[in-house]
Amino acid sequence: MAISYRPIGNEYSTAVIDLILPIQQQEFNVPTDISQQQDLLNIDQFYHGTGGGFWGAFDGDQLVGTIALIAYAPDGGALRKMFVRKTYRGKELGIATALLDTLLAYADKQGIRHIYLGTVNFLHAARRFYEKKGFDEVTADQLPAAFPRMAVDDVFYHYQS
Repeated sequence: MAISYRPIGNEYSTAVIDLILPIQQQEFNVPTDISQQQDLLNIDQFYHGTGGGFWGAFDGDQLVGTIALIAYAPDGGALRKMFVRKTYRGKELGIATALLDTLLAYADKQGIRHIYLGTVNFLHAARRFYEKKGFDEVTADQLPAAFPRMAVDDVFYHYQS
């Protein structure tokens, strides 16, 4: 299986929503819906338009993973929308790592040295993944004022390159 990675935009909004919402709502019971994630309806504006980006992992034509970066300051970014379809998770395929590496390489080229993210306390595997990749847990009051917080997030991380 050859997984490919590439930047994606509005033309993939429906595929992104179809990937992310079931993971959030059905798999992890996160109380969110598309009304709280209008960014997914305009990927070009919310991500690419900030100087950030949005990337997809593809198995052929099927979107199997996503990751995104909002550039909210010249040297600051928010990691968002890190999701991998359940059957594609794990170290064997390394999709999450490849997506994160793609985002970090892009951020480095753009001069984005501080990357913050928010997640939900009970997503233990995701939290372990970020910690293994060099993200340090921070408190909400340590977040930059410009960090675009999502209402459901209650645990936060910082990565400095």
